[in-house]
Amino acid sequence: MKILLLEDEPKVSAFIAKGLTEQNYVVNSVGEISAAKKIFQQGLFDLLILDIMLPDGSGIDFCKYIRNTNISIPILMLTAQDSLNDKVMGLQAGADDYLVKPFHFAELVARIEALLRRTNKASSTPHILTFEDLILNTWDKTAERNGIKIILTAKEYALLELFILNPNKTLSRDYIAQQVWGIGFDTHTNFIDVYINYLRNKIEKGFNGKLIHTIIGMGYILRSTTNQ
Repeated sequence: MKILLLEDEPKVSAFIAKGLTEQNYVVNSVGEISAAKKIFQQGLFDLLILDIMLPDGSGIDFCKYIRNTNISIPILMLTAQDSLNDKVMGLQAGADDYLVKPFHFAELVARIEALLRRTNKASSTPHILTFEDLILNTWDKTAERNGIKIILTAKEYALLELFILNPNKTLSRDYIAQQVWGIGFDTHTNFIDVYINYLRNKIEKGFNGKLIHTIIGMGYILRSTTNQ
């Protein structure tokens, strides 16, 4: 497995690279976003580890850049910031997991292995998912309804995939937050509802039949238009 490590602190970078190499990973280490872009374009990687605070920009911006070119590669973000807002920003940018410094190396390895297992599991499932006239292609991360292509962001796609893999099941906000963002749902925020509305506008507006329904006090469900 080949990992791209973007970390500008030499001691931290050397510590991670040495440990992962001993775990039989191939690690390419860089300390600036400009260098990371060049090396990412030159080779295939199985996973990215990104620091947030970097000399020439933010790891969050680089994460967004990666998601515009490769939506499926697992991304683990490292940061010294431990606030919910920082975590949400990183996850909304497209990161799959979030690790706060300082951390135990064993936890880093465990999180890497979990992300890679998730990726391998996803690659073994059928790549065409359907629900009524809605079609999802998990290989190129595209969606269409009634033959019309639907442009989705990374999180909108992940949210729709979660629904289509769990048809006719009521999904709680907490479950959605854990599965799509990897965090617990904060009852003082409405970011789940906001994303549901984004998704509804894209897959329902202009089409016949509502697909995502609100179950008051419980969550949301992807349900057939014939069972409304």
